[in-house]
Formats: sequence, C-alpha cells, structure tokens
Amino acid sequence: MKKIIFILTLLFTFFGSYSQQTDVFDIARKGTVEQMRTLYEKTPEIINSVNDKKSSPLILSTYLGNTAVALFLADKVKNIDYNSGYGTAVMAAVMSADIAVLQKLISLKANLNLTDVHGKTALMYAVFFNKNEIAQLLVKSGADKNLKDKDGKSALDIAQYNKNTDLIILLDQ
Repeated sequence: MKKIIFILTLLFTFFGSYSQQTDVFDIARKGTVEQMRTLYEKTPEIINSVNDKKSSPLILSTYLGNTAVALFLADKVKNIDYNSGYGTAVMAAVMSADIAVLQKLISLKANLNLTDVHGKTALMYAVFFNKNEIAQLLVKSGADKNLKDKDGKSALDIAQYNKNTDLIILLDQ
C-alpha cells in the first residue's frame, strides 16, 4: 500500500509540475498579466523555464505581441539576455516591432549585440526587415553597427542590399 501511495504521489507531482510548465508558455503566448502574476507568486522560478524549442516565456510573449505579459516578465526573469540560439527577447521585440518592450529591455541593460545561430544581431534583423525606427533606437542605445554575421555581412551591407537610404545614412556614420 505504501508503494502505491508513493507512486501516486510521484505521478501527481510530475504531472502537476508538467501542467504548470505548459501553463506558463500558454500564458506567455496569449494570457494576461494577472494569470502570469498568479503563477509567478505560486512558483517564481517557472518564469525562467524553457520549452522544448528552447524559448523562454519572455521570448514567446515578446515575439507573439503579448506586450503586457512581456513587460511583467522583463522585470522578473533571471537572465534578460537568455538566448535560445534562435534569438533573444531583444530580437523578438525587433521581429514583433514592439517598441515598448524593446525600450524596457534597453532600460534593463539587455545586451543589444548578442547573435543567433546565424551570427545575426537584433540590429541586423531590424535593417533586414526595414524597421527604420527600431534600427535608429538600437543604434542610439548602443548597438554595434560594425558587427558581421557568419556570412561576413554587417548591418550596413544589409541596408545597402535593401537599398534603404535612411538606414544606409544611419549606419554609415
């Protein structure tokens, strides 16, 4: 009987923690700040979890435009610069064009020069997708415009390829 109770306890513990981890990613994607706060108050470490694709709740909420949740998480995560290999929260803010989250990450001293598996920085993505306002904010905030990706291309090279005169001027100074 003790053996059965022990096994059941283990199963409930495992499945309880598994469902909690699933919930944090669902909340990051489409939940509310109140839902995230409730989960965080129960299990603070849950916000530092990584899913099977190596994304954190902060990266997911930022990339998917759940700005309120992303802003909540930005103040609380252990590593604002967590890099999934496919990007950081800063890169997610660039991709989703979320200036509020990007400004928050900058104010928290997020590293603007981290690279993904291709050696690309947030600035390179802003330039590639012709997100001029975001590229200007990144440069003004200290992003290194001289870094090169694994193909040897800089943000200026990308702007020239795109024939984006405003970004060429910004990056060629």
